[in-house]
Amino acid sequence: MAQHESTYVPKSATARWWDERLPLMRLLHDSFVDYPTPRNLNYLWTFGGILSFCLVAQILTGIVLAMHYQPSAAEAFNSVEHIRRNVNYGWMIRNFHAVGASMFFIAVYIHIFRGLYYGSYKAPREILWILGVLIFLVMMATAFMGYALPWGQMSFWGVTVITNLFSSLDGIFPGLGTAIVEWLWGGYAVTGTTLNRFFSLHYLLPFVIAGLVVLHVWALHVAGQNNPTGLDIKTKSDSVPMHPYATSKDLLWMFIFLIMFAWFVFFLPDYLGHADNYIEANPLVTPPHIVPEWYFLPFYAILRAIPDKLGGVIAMFAAIAILVFIPWLDTSRVRSTKYRPIYKWFFWLFAFSCLALGYLGSKPAEGVYVFWARIFTFYYFAHFLLVMPIVGILETPKKLPRSITDAVLGGKGDGSGGAAKPKGAAAAPESR
Repeated sequence: MAQHESTYVPKSATARWWDERLPLMRLLHDSFVDYPTPRNLNYLWTFGGILSFCLVAQILTGIVLAMHYQPSAAEAFNSVEHIRRNVNYGWMIRNFHAVGASMFFIAVYIHIFRGLYYGSYKAPREILWILGVLIFLVMMATAFMGYALPWGQMSFWGVTVITNLFSSLDGIFPGLGTAIVEWLWGGYAVTGTTLNRFFSLHYLLPFVIAGLVVLHVWALHVAGQNNPTGLDIKTKSDSVPMHPYATSKDLLWMFIFLIMFAWFVFFLPDYLGHADNYIEANPLVTPPHIVPEWYFLPFYAILRAIPDKLGGVIAMFAAIAILVFIPWLDTSRVRSTKYRPIYKWFFWLFAFSCLALGYLGSKPAEGVYVFWARIFTFYYFAHFLLVMPIVGILETPKKLPRSITDAVLGGKGDGSGGAAKPKGAAAAPESR
């Protein structure tokens, strides 16, 4: 897939001179213009481009905000208000950055579930998937540290509660948990020093994400894109050039996504936040119900579902770490859930469980909420550790089309240029 023949032709003597010494334009052309793209991609594949846009937008708006932000306990809260009220277009830049975090996670969750549904983690895309999980993990760390920066009540107490969880590691490695907490705090309590450390890391980590994204795209172009059938590109008729076919789809859906983005930025900028975070941090007043941002809620519910503190921390991090091993936990010989009649029901049950955990994470850790959080936490892990291995062995998949072309043309092509399909031809087996 990565070795397709280059069609780039320099248009001028300068372009030819440059191409002989640093073929950057050839690389861009081969990777993003003439790159062979499966002809049956649906609009769920547009979220890769949307995520790239979100990352660039977050970095650019973050750089501008950093020019005016004061990372100190005395000035942080007021500096955010100063940005919103006194900096030219500061209200828009701040709204764009705050809402952008939520839009980023909406897009990444859709991107992850698309990969799970269509088996984009299967060979030869294991490294591609693992890099995606690493990006997700660094995104969560970046967002958590960013949530501390407004220095409101929920910011302060969220940092206090979550960082304190590391102290539970003392039960395994005596002294290690406390050392981690004190390093994060920069002392023995959450103070302005903590805020300054989080600001530094929040500024740095997006560039780490950008580096991981470059590796992610590189791995994608080596292994090739997956598609709704899960079949590999076998002939030229199975693919189309990325531009204008895939790029036009990306631009259309990005435009629709930006409409929703703009709606929140201009009309509901504070809707996805918490009201208590518009009260300046006060170490002497604890909010009645401490909750993180909505995109952390499923993992927060898993944390609280375990009665033991150390067990809860392990379960919360294991909920992310287990994603790395999915390529080896799924034993099915086909990629796409579209052709898996039994597993499809379990997949939608898993999706419902994640939504339920998100809802339960926003509720107090008491009564029926804890009971259901434990039920859905059990299924979250059972889906990967039991359902994927067992169903993959026992299930009989539906008959696969012989090629991507056959899937698009409804069996009217043979995958070798659109010729008629011979009678009695059997579907070609799919390789993992």
